[in-house]
Amino acid sequence: MTIISRRDAGKLLLAGCAGALAPARELLSTTISNALIRGVMVGAQSYSFRDRSLDACIAALVELQIGECEVSEGHIELPANHSADISQARFEMPLSYYPTVRKKFDDAGINLYAYAGNIHANFTDAMIENVFQATRAMGLSLLTTTTKISMVPRIDRFAQKYKIIVGYHNHDNSSDPDEFATAESFERALKGASHYAQINLDIGHFTAANQDPVTFLQRHHAKVVTLHLKDRKRDHGPNVPFGLGDTPIVEVLRLVRDNHWKFPANIEYEYGKYAPGLDTFAEVKKSFEYCRKALES
Repeated sequence: MTIISRRDAGKLLLAGCAGALAPARELLSTTISNALIRGVMVGAQSYSFRDRSLDACIAALVELQIGECEVSEGHIELPANHSADISQARFEMPLSYYPTVRKKFDDAGINLYAYAGNIHANFTDAMIENVFQATRAMGLSLLTTTTKISMVPRIDRFAQKYKIIVGYHNHDNSSDPDEFATAESFERALKGASHYAQINLDIGHFTAANQDPVTFLQRHHAKVVTLHLKDRKRDHGPNVPFGLGDTPIVEVLRLVRDNHWKFPANIEYEYGKYAPGLDTFAEVKKSFEYCRKALES
């Protein structure tokens, strides 16, 4: 395990993905001493802790000693008297709320790297802009999003306006030409877009779509801003614990390590959705240890 200082963490992230456009976030505390494992930033998507509040998620990250996080829109918490669907909460929150989210991570010594705010095809321009404003209010320069390929030109206009990088996230619905799912779909979607249009590669979904994340990263690593780590079976197979599926998690992590690529690899614990009763903390811990073992061997 490599232990880094505040200064080194800041240098790492400043020098990272997409050159000078990379989100430069310093670790504000030495509380999380193992943010880097053999030079690779292994963190978590807060969606992994979707069964608990933001505060409880952060507490779990601290206990697990996971020093980097991509915060999910699901952790933008509802007012006490709110009755609408949680997906609408972010549009009703004052922008003054978002710096308090950032402060929670800073106070815990966790590097808040990106905001995961999905932008749906039925969003108005005002709704799209709200997502960018929320990202900026948290002091972030990276937004990750699940959306449609046809939305990229609209989103890219706001990315250029706010100077915020957008990492487009993939799923495995390769039969839909409007979905990010394959190497070809990423290439088609980003052709002609600005340099703010980048890639949030989910290697589990990519594998389930019968794609090869190793080859893709070798070709397109310069446009990757973050990875999502999960294990899935090929042919649209299920999410499974790390090491039981077809996703080359070990090979991908070592590829990042050996090439000194600076984007983080974020665990996204998802198989618990399909196996009720599993303990989230224990499963994320096992996933984190799997990554550590892969990188340290």
